[in-house]
Amino acid sequence: MNPLLAVLQSFHLWDLAAFLWLFFAWFFIGWRIENPPADKPSVSVLMKDYRREWMRQFVHRDPRIFDGNILSSLRESTAFFASASMIAIGGGLALIGNSEQIAGFARQMQLGDVPTIKWEVKIIIALLFVVDAFLKFVWSNRLFGYCAIMMGSVPDDARDPRALPRAMQAAELNIRAARSFNAGLRGIYFALGTLAWLAGAVALIVAVAAVFYLNWQREFGSISRRVMLAHRPEAGPEG
Repeated sequence: MNPLLAVLQSFHLWDLAAFLWLFFAWFFIGWRIENPPADKPSVSVLMKDYRREWMRQFVHRDPRIFDGNILSSLRESTAFFASASMIAIGGGLALIGNSEQIAGFARQMQLGDVPTIKWEVKIIIALLFVVDAFLKFVWSNRLFGYCAIMMGSVPDDARDPRALPRAMQAAELNIRAARSFNAGLRGIYFALGTLAWLAGAVALIVAVAAVFYLNWQREFGSISRRVMLAHRPEAGPEG
């Protein structure tokens, strides 16, 4: 029998439904967070306004050491999660190399006699989310670096006609870096949810629903969002 056909036959309709739900939830929550209704902005959209306001204030702040410290902190976060993702990728690859042990554990837990290749496929799906997250964290780190250079090129004199437009360019780079960072975090959340598939399709469906709700609540129903809405910066020039 064709190996690929054998793998496909080892999965059931519930597995297919859970798999489709996983990717639909991942795609939809990411799209909705970045494209929310005008009357209900997400935390990510609110933070765009605050990042632009940060750069407008940056032009007039003297000295600007405070701004540099904030950006350094943001870059450290991206570096930390990129490193953690690399460790997770290595652990996942090691787990695939010892998938027989997982199959033996499953038999002990009376989860059924499942082909080893099926466990490997499930782990690979989780690893794909982690790899995607790693790439986003690395790109986010690089964009924050571009933002730092752009901020350094802003003239010291706030009256210089180049100051505000260049600060707004830095703000847009900052926003794109944050978008990649947030997407990477969502990838980690969904990777953790995908591991529930090892316990079965129903477990994956429930875990993905929990991850979806967690992301939705933090972006649209959290206390921190209400705090941000209280004194939301007014829209200003974007460079």
